[in-house]
Amino acid sequence: MKDHSNGKKHGTRHVHERTSRLRGLPRQILLWTGLATFLSACGQPSPISDNPADDGKLQAAGVGSVEGRDLGPHVTIFDPGMPVSHIQAVLDATYARQVNNEMGTERYAYFFRPGVYGTDTQPLQIKVGYYTEIAGLGASPEDVVINGKVEVYNRCLGENGTSNCLALVNFWRTLSNLTVNINARGQDGCRASANFWAVSQAVSVRRVAINGGNLSLMDYCTAGPQYASGGFLADSRAQTVINGSQQQWLTRNSNIGAWSNGVWNQVFAGVIGAPSEAKFPTEPYTTLDTTPLSREKPFLYLDAQGRYQVRVPSAQTNTRGTSWENGITPGRTVPLSEFFIARPSDSIQVINAQLARGRNLLLTPGVYNVAQSILVKRADTVILGMGHATLTAMNGSTPLQVADVPGVIIAGVTIDAGSMLSPVLLQVGKKNGNKGAKKNDPANPTTLSDVYFRVGGPHVGKAATSLEINSDNVLIDHTWVWRADHGIEGFSGDTERWNTNIGRNGVIINGDNVTATGLFVEHFQEYNTIWNGENGLTVLYQNELPYDPPTQDDWSHDGVLGWAGYKVADHVQTHQLYGGGVYVFNQNNPSIRTENGFEVPAAPGIRLHHIMTVNLSAGTINHVVNGLGEAATSEPGHIGVPVYLRDYPVR
Repeated sequence: MKDHSNGKKHGTRHVHERTSRLRGLPRQILLWTGLATFLSACGQPSPISDNPADDGKLQAAGVGSVEGRDLGPHVTIFDPGMPVSHIQAVLDATYARQVNNEMGTERYAYFFRPGVYGTDTQPLQIKVGYYTEIAGLGASPEDVVINGKVEVYNRCLGENGTSNCLALVNFWRTLSNLTVNINARGQDGCRASANFWAVSQAVSVRRVAINGGNLSLMDYCTAGPQYASGGFLADSRAQTVINGSQQQWLTRNSNIGAWSNGVWNQVFAGVIGAPSEAKFPTEPYTTLDTTPLSREKPFLYLDAQGRYQVRVPSAQTNTRGTSWENGITPGRTVPLSEFFIARPSDSIQVINAQLARGRNLLLTPGVYNVAQSILVKRADTVILGMGHATLTAMNGSTPLQVADVPGVIIAGVTIDAGSMLSPVLLQVGKKNGNKGAKKNDPANPTTLSDVYFRVGGPHVGKAATSLEINSDNVLIDHTWVWRADHGIEGFSGDTERWNTNIGRNGVIINGDNVTATGLFVEHFQEYNTIWNGENGLTVLYQNELPYDPPTQDDWSHDGVLGWAGYKVADHVQTHQLYGGGVYVFNQNNPSIRTENGFEVPAAPGIRLHHIMTVNLSAGTINHVVNGLGEAATSEPGHIGVPVYLRDYPVR
């Protein structure tokens, strides 16, 4: 998404000077006044052998195996009998490697067998860096208990790491399937005030219970500006959540005690304890009592006999609250023996042969170079990535293709464009291939959970489209589709980036009955999202238009200024969107204009609820949707101030 270091060096290129230090600024005085009162009312939380073993226990530091099968050097499985000091040391060492490794190739997954970790006097305090997964191996999140914390802090990008502290580039990390009993023993007063999870895109929290203190989605303990731009929380339970400076956030199917505030676009679907949307836009909440369609992400666990299984949740409609507090998450159990455990050294021919034999796929951490497509042809196939396993397109390939069949699940996978132009990075269903007898099932949708895309960043990237959905009845449950606005490719400026990192469209949806819960799409060179299918539904959409168009001619088409961040095709008759935002920051040429943030047909079945545009300090969006709504400009007093429409059509 964005990098902010006041022009200092970051990685190997000169970071462009971001003015997102101003993001949310008009709300900051209210935020800090309210937050100070809120923290005062909540108070401070009370501090609440490493021998080689077989059958899935730790083999050596950084190496894990399950049922005799090696998971590679970057998977570690902890046992509650291990010394807390040993576990802490392993995790601290990885954090030291990963805390600034934004564009690196290392990937890590840490799993905790059922039991209790940390004590009252020696808590386990985990800090999570880039490309790191922390997960429990229980059938329920309550089977693995961390007495301590699991945290993400701001990155301080100023001199000596003491200034310009923010969370705007805290991407690519995962927390799931465990309970945190907050114990801040040994931390100072500010750090002791919450479990901090200061993150932005491509970060998920799922199946987590937070007890004994506050969960803060911003880090208010460092030097400013402390901005954050997330994020996603699902199937979880927390007492008090401090939103703080989070610009946008989706909370889905959870149970919360209190929520502190909003900045621009905070969306809740099926959340017990969610704030009311009655005061919108003064309080920028969008609240759905239930989630129309949901499916929780598959997870690895140990059953009562000590065997490894993968629980594959079933799709649910009109749900509310967590899936696990009243019994096991509904779904099916798949033995790990039915998975091919892949490592980056495995050829794509081997992987496809295993899929063709009817196996599911477990991708262990690492970067997989994919010169020909991984082909998923069988209904109900599960592809589960560990530790942000990454598929990188080689020679212009499409790394992952899914047939037009029901129930396929892709989860925990990142897909990168390569230096040769790919037509698409992930294709679900053949284009125009589902016009015959339907092979999909509304009750068993193909589902993408925590699937992330990158065009540029760690290396030059080129992909005409990142995600293309051609099948009907597909569920997208949290994705970040990113044409990189910064990275280590060595560009001399944004104009070179525009001409080299090619990403025309982020998401194109041609299928009918496609639902997206948590759709984040940023910086593409034409329409960021195009929705051609009927009966589409989005719950939270977040978009930043590209920062780098060199001229207005580069950012115009057919006599129209720019491309909308969200485009519903003119022929579509039914579509719904709840909580959408399009942001503009044309830093390469601040004179550039975009006519509309959203473009949709004027049909009776089109409904947009709570949409907004905002200017981050450069460029202009003339209207929110279809010529309606004031301009989001960079004039004094307008930077960072959202332009809202409660509903379209206006009622």
